Amino acid sequence: MRARWIVRSVIPALLAVWPTGAARAVDEIQVYNGEIAKIGQFSLEKHFNYAFNGRKEADFPGGLVANRALNGTPELAYGVTNWYEAGLYLPYAIDRDGNTYSNGFKIRHLFAVPDAGKRAFFYGVNFEFSYTTPKFSETRFASEIRPIIGVRKGDYEFIINPIVDIGFGSHGEVEFLPAVRLARRFGEDFALGAEYYTALGPFRSFLPFEEQQHNIYAVVDFRLGRFEINAGLGYGLTGGSDRLIAKLIVGTDLN
Repeated sequence: MRARWIVRSVIPALLAVWPTGAARAVDEIQVYNGEIAKIGQFSLEKHFNYAFNGRKEADFPGGLVANRALNGTPELAYGVTNWYEAGLYLPYAIDRDGNTYSNGFKIRHLFAVPDAGKRAFFYGVNFEFSYTTPKFSETRFASEIRPIIGVRKGDYEFIINPIVDIGFGSHGEVEFLPAVRLARRFGEDFALGAEYYTALGPFRSFLPFEEQQHNIYAVVDFRLGRFEINAGLGYGLTGGSDRLIAKLIVGTDLN
């Protein structure tokens, strides 16, 4: 009931705040599947992505240049109930010259149907509220709304995250960044798949196709001891995309 109230009340309220173009650095390349930490349990994930051949110009004056930059994000999460998980991000980046920059912080609230990882049909919604720094965004405060819709049949799973990104302030914008995952599981702890990430631009006027970001990743998921690993290699399909980028997510329970 609380999750439904949030979807019906909070999302329309946020979308009503329609600011007027802010590009943001990509510190997390992941399709959410609705799985959350057990009640009273902490989990830790470390996200990395590196642009072997990325965009050579910043998205705005003084911004981070994606080419040869490493983005990293430690994420601490806590299972509050069987349908709610709270999280904290501390994103940063290291540019091609070795300079390190902090990108502030993010607070995350994930609401999902209980036992999403075991269901044939699962759903949820994730809310992020962030404070960003000038190297990463033209807005200091931002929010993300990430619906989660997925189905499993046999060894296959298909998940959609139709993400809405909201920047507040004079440079703020409401942008659409849908992401999709299709994967097949081979046994309990190994899966292969493809993930597709886009950044289409502001809702009021999507960017021309060649200026949009469209990246397709070949991904692998496996377990190594107590660690769950998601790794992938992505290729950019448009001029506005990073051409070749690698990602790695390493997660573990802390209890």
